[in-house]
Amino acid sequence: MSESYVIIGDGIAGSSAAETIREAKPDADVAIITDEGEALYNRILIKEFAKGKLPEAPISIHEPEWYDERDIDLELNTFVTNIDADAHEVHTHDSGTFEYDKLLVATGGTPTQLPVDNSDADGIHHFWTFQDARAIAENAEQAETGVVVGAGLLGIDLAAICGEQDVDAHYIMRGNRWWRYGLSVDGAEIIHDALEEKGVTPVLESGVNGFKTDDDGNVVATLDADDNEYDSEFVGIAIGLNFNTEYLQGSGVETDNGVVVDQYMQTNVEDIYAAGDITRYYDVILDEYAQNGSWGSAKQQGAVAGKNMVADSDEEKEEFRWVSSYSITHFDFPFLSFGFPTMGDDECEEKYSDTEWRRLSFKDGKLIGGVLIGDIAPQGKYKDLIRNEVEVADQKDILLEKEFDPEKLALPQEQ
Repeated sequence: MSESYVIIGDGIAGSSAAETIREAKPDADVAIITDEGEALYNRILIKEFAKGKLPEAPISIHEPEWYDERDIDLELNTFVTNIDADAHEVHTHDSGTFEYDKLLVATGGTPTQLPVDNSDADGIHHFWTFQDARAIAENAEQAETGVVVGAGLLGIDLAAICGEQDVDAHYIMRGNRWWRYGLSVDGAEIIHDALEEKGVTPVLESGVNGFKTDDDGNVVATLDADDNEYDSEFVGIAIGLNFNTEYLQGSGVETDNGVVVDQYMQTNVEDIYAAGDITRYYDVILDEYAQNGSWGSAKQQGAVAGKNMVADSDEEKEEFRWVSSYSITHFDFPFLSFGFPTMGDDECEEKYSDTEWRRLSFKDGKLIGGVLIGDIAPQGKYKDLIRNEVEVADQKDILLEKEFDPEKLALPQEQ
């Protein structure tokens, strides 16, 4: 009998794994189960669609024919209820049971809800799926006032959507700056100024106490932590993700704010792997467990998981070794983070102009991440240092030179 591979989740991680498995095992049974109603689309571009910059057409990546051509069984609108690891079975709500030889968990997460009054009112949006983007675009096009909550990389997408759709918006943040774990005040000021230019006003060191609605249940105003009231026909919330692990209860799979996997994307349960946002994986460069939500990281994790799922021996398995990056294209200047800029035990930074700033993070003397605003050209050089695990924290002056030249670094001969 042919081998059976089941993948839960049709994001870039699950799709990448399916493609890898199919190339290696032409005769295997491959099935993808997803609770979404449409096939793989580009999660990076849905924000451009919501901003009104792109039509729907370029955002879809795989049409149903893509799966048919590769003999991959795609099960849309299918909800997994539990996994029987002993029987090697995936149970669904009303679509039957799927038997597997190897299973990949790639279900990502769902946005965290604000625990305040009326947080489920019409006009309050969370930004994760293409369907979310459609609703956001429709509401933002009609709204004159808005509020955004969540000072992170998804929150600023919502703020940019307000700016592009001419929504007079306030951006409420709990800390004294945007993305306070990745930026200093100097770096954040560049972002704050750019938001103001787009008609989005940062509201710092605040929070949300609740929302007001009209008689029809539509949001009309937001109350902040100081009881200030902001008119808001549109509200966007991005305060984190809850990872979809409920169906893993009783399976024996270890979870810890996600699914725990080793460097081969394998869980503690035989024949079960995980990839993408949902994973808490062992990072061989960082030498500790980490999480990463970037598109490139999820795609690579899926490919590595797929290769290891079909491997005939441990010697054939491949480690996940990756330096991720995440870019923002909302402003007149570029923004890019790479590696793990919010971690480490040491750092350095430099501001070169009103729109150019750089920050680097280190752990045990080695570069592990950074943020580049205004000039992202050095990213490749910094990523090489991370991959090579070079101790360079004692040479910050060279690393922060505007035209950084790695040849100037004094490195051990073997490196």
